[in-house]
Amino acid sequence: MNKCNSLSALADKLFQKEEVFHDFYFETSSGHNAHYEDGKIEEISSSSSRGIGARIISSDTSTYAYAPSTDFSSAVECLLQATNCAGIDIPDCFPHTSETDQILDDPEKLEPPDYSFMHKIDRYIRDYSELVTQVSMRHDCSRKKILMLKDNGGIVEDQRFYSTFIVQVIVQKGNKIQTGLESRALSLPLRKFQEKIDPRQAAVMALNRALLMIDAPECPAGEMPIILSGEAGGTMIHEACGHGLEADIIQKDFSVYREKLGTKVASEHITLLDDGTLYGYYGSLNVDDEGTPSQRTVLIEKGILKNVLTDYFSSRKGNLPLSGNARRSSYRNIPLPRMTNTFILPGNSLPENMIRSVSKGLLVKKMGGGEVNPTSGDFVFQVTEGYLIENGRITTPVRGAILTGNGPQVLEDIIDVGNDLSFMPGICGKSGQSVPVTDGQPSLYIKNMIVGGKETGHEVI
Repeated sequence: MNKCNSLSALADKLFQKEEVFHDFYFETSSGHNAHYEDGKIEEISSSSSRGIGARIISSDTSTYAYAPSTDFSSAVECLLQATNCAGIDIPDCFPHTSETDQILDDPEKLEPPDYSFMHKIDRYIRDYSELVTQVSMRHDCSRKKILMLKDNGGIVEDQRFYSTFIVQVIVQKGNKIQTGLESRALSLPLRKFQEKIDPRQAAVMALNRALLMIDAPECPAGEMPIILSGEAGGTMIHEACGHGLEADIIQKDFSVYREKLGTKVASEHITLLDDGTLYGYYGSLNVDDEGTPSQRTVLIEKGILKNVLTDYFSSRKGNLPLSGNARRSSYRNIPLPRMTNTFILPGNSLPENMIRSVSKGLLVKKMGGGEVNPTSGDFVFQVTEGYLIENGRITTPVRGAILTGNGPQVLEDIIDVGNDLSFMPGICGKSGQSVPVTDGQPSLYIKNMIVGGKETGHEVI
């Protein structure tokens, strides 16, 4: 830590006549992954990296420099590069250094997983159904160790583990092809991850979904009530609403929620949280990537917009509280306000009673990919597992459904919330960066949505 103190002293000396904020981010990471396809392990790889990033915030401008090293001289060089980019004069007498002492040491070696179980799963799934044409799997584990040297000289350290298993099963019947996908991901070391998840069960779920959908008729199109099952996992809420509550999006005037703090933005049934403190969840953090402790933030409370997600830059710019949501992909990236684990609190209704109240509608049990315009909140999402509801009963599975709508309007149109709550992990992209997140929701009764399907008269843009 003596080197951290020396680095802080150098920065203080450099900026003693300037009103600037500065910090350092050090990182080492390592990981292993395997890709299984066509009855064999196609690829096994391991990786490791280390690096440092130095940031300066002056007025409303942020400058950042990074290097693939964690030694003292690289940290000083990054600081000087960021200072120069910020247009701040560097005194001729400022000391340069070639010291190679490491600020952040490597953690102990990360052992690779045993991948042999993939062969057993492949055989089991192919024996399960003769319609199976392909089984693909991916298994990853990684560890990241970070150290942040804050503007006030404070030192914050953290270590993070990530483990994932993804399986995709493709079935074919005549000229019809259907895909089932399941993923499991937790912020846990590999051993604890393996204790909590059953990869064969995930593969069977993927297969069953593909088999179910291959014989399903196409979904009828039109405007209808939607029951969005808790199993759908909150993807639509994350994409259609969550990004619009990140402070930088709001401050750039790209969010439909700009100037909405303290106003009603959703049904009174909706309380939306972001909570990075949930143990083992894929988006969880002890501290964010600026060293702010992770916390539970109430974004929407009974329909009223209460808070937004911030990092230091957006907090300073908007005079907003720090929420512990500064995140970055790696030392090469500047931190941004990002979601962690974002979910709607459960209500009191039984999902089966919600279904009974629908005369004709659609039950959505699994969401696929989609597109969202954060400025307007308009979205398009695919449904990968859906069922018709007729006279209060689930009748037949349907395929090819597409949900189109507007995120804020959907929040307003939720007329009931189930007492169940399910979570789904994912990777969230923003500004070229990707970070792990978890999305969650209970079952939601949405009054009306436009469903695109067979013979649809609605053009999807």
